Amino acid sequence: MAFAFLRPLAGAALLLAALAQGAIAADAPKPDRTVDMAKLLQPGQLPDLAIGDPNGVVVVEYGSLTCPHCAVFSKETLPQLKKEYIDTGKVRFVFREFSRNTLDVAGFVLARCLGDDKAFAADELLFAQQDKWAFVDKPAEPLIAAMRAAGMSKDQATQCLSNKTLADGVIAIAKRADDEIKLTGTPTFVIDGKVYGGELTFDQLKAILDPLVKK
Repeated sequence: MAFAFLRPLAGAALLLAALAQGAIAADAPKPDRTVDMAKLLQPGQLPDLAIGDPNGVVVVEYGSLTCPHCAVFSKETLPQLKKEYIDTGKVRFVFREFSRNTLDVAGFVLARCLGDDKAFAADELLFAQQDKWAFVDKPAEPLIAAMRAAGMSKDQATQCLSNKTLADGVIAIAKRADDEIKLTGTPTFVIDGKVYGGELTFDQLKAILDPLVKK
């Protein structure tokens, strides 16, 4: 009887050990709504920006270049998702440009001007430097300056920003998102036909994806 108090302590020790080993998984968040995934993945005016195995579970992110939560996801969560799910062939990650304002349109158009195969990396570059161009009084010059790291000169950027075809295509992505998933904010994710509004942590994504991916 004198040692009965050890039982709850032992239970606590097991709990701490499980936490240390990551054995207690996060619960999957509840989706906001469901959509027809096959319809959602039909081609639009511009090719999707995608990385990963085409046979992997598709994760679609709608993001805005001037959205701070989108930038945090890009800088902090996406690298881990890429390492554990995208690079291993489990996930196909699709980024769709959702423009909330004209500055978003400009940034997305500049990225697309580099070529559809380079636009995803350019968007990631702009997310990484978001604080330098997105929230300043005169954003045009710092936005163009940020693209120099991607190999785009000022003259090229200036010419690119007059590309109405690309601008119309970028705007069409946002309109389609409004029509198909009733998007209310960024980032928004669609996985297996389920819509999740707001920034998802890696643990939340893991809880959603693990039951879906091929072991």
